[in-house]
Amino acid sequence: MTVLEVLQSTTGYFQKHNIESPRLNAEHLLAHVLGRKRIELYLEFERELNESELAPLRDLVKRRAEGEPLQHLLGTVEFCGHTFVCDKRAMVPRPETEQLVELIESKIENRKSKILDVGTGSGVIALSLAAESPEAEIVAADISEDALALARENAERLGLADRVRFLKSNLLENVEGVFDLIAANLPYISTEQRQTLSREVLHDPEVALFGGVGGDELVRELIAQAPSRLRPGGTLALEIGIGQSEALVEALTEKNYRDIWTKNDYSGVTRFLFARYG
Repeated sequence: MTVLEVLQSTTGYFQKHNIESPRLNAEHLLAHVLGRKRIELYLEFERELNESELAPLRDLVKRRAEGEPLQHLLGTVEFCGHTFVCDKRAMVPRPETEQLVELIESKIENRKSKILDVGTGSGVIALSLAAESPEAEIVAADISEDALALARENAERLGLADRVRFLKSNLLENVEGVFDLIAANLPYISTEQRQTLSREVLHDPEVALFGGVGGDELVRELIAQAPSRLRPGGTLALEIGIGQSEALVEALTEKNYRDIWTKNDYSGVTRFLFARYG
C-alpha cells in the first residue's frame, strides 16, 4: 500500500470507530511511525510502505480506535510552542490551559515574580511560564508522585530543570513562603459525570479529573487556603469547569478576595477566574 492508500483506509477505519478528526489522527500516527513531519507525508503519497512500517502502524491504529488518546500514542504533546512528554501519569494538557497560560503571562507585572502552580500534572503551566519569564521564581506542586516524575522529565527535556522547584503537596499543605501569583488547573469534574466522559478522557488519571461529588470541592479548598500563601495584592488564577463560575465568584467574595473577574475560553465557556487578595 502507498502512503496515500494507508491514510485513506485509516481515516475510514477511524470514522467507523467515531474518532474525532479521523484524517488528522491518521496523519499524525503515520508520520510518527515513519519518523517524518506530518506535512512531509504530502510529498510521499505514492511511496510504497513495507511490512516493517505497516506492522507498528496497525498496532497504534487499533489502540487509537479503542479510545487511547492520540497524545499517549505519540508520547508527546505540543503546548505553548513547546513539546512535552505525555503519558498516563498525568492529564493530557488541553488547549484551554494554553489560554490560561497566555492570560497569566499578560498579568505578570514583575518578571521576578514568585509563582506557584498547584496541581502541576505534567508541568505544562509552570514550565511554560518559566520559559517565558526567566527571572521568575517558580514552584510546582502536585499530590501525585507519578505526575511529578513526568513534570521533572519535561523540565529536563526543555532545559528548565534549574528554573522550577517541584514539590509533593496536597494543595498547599507542604508549601512554604508567599507568592505573587498562584495558578491552578485542578480537577473540576463531578464524580457523577463519569458516565458522560469520552473514552479518551477516561484514560487520564482519576486524581487529575474528579474534584468530588460537586466537582468544585478542590477549587473551593484552594480558594480558602490561598490567602495564607499570597502576598498582599497577590493574584489567584484558576481554570474551572462549565457552570461553576457563579458559585466560585461567590466563594471568592465570601473569602474577601477583590478585583474578581472571569474570562471565557475560545468556545465561549466561562473557563477562567482571576482574583486578588489583600
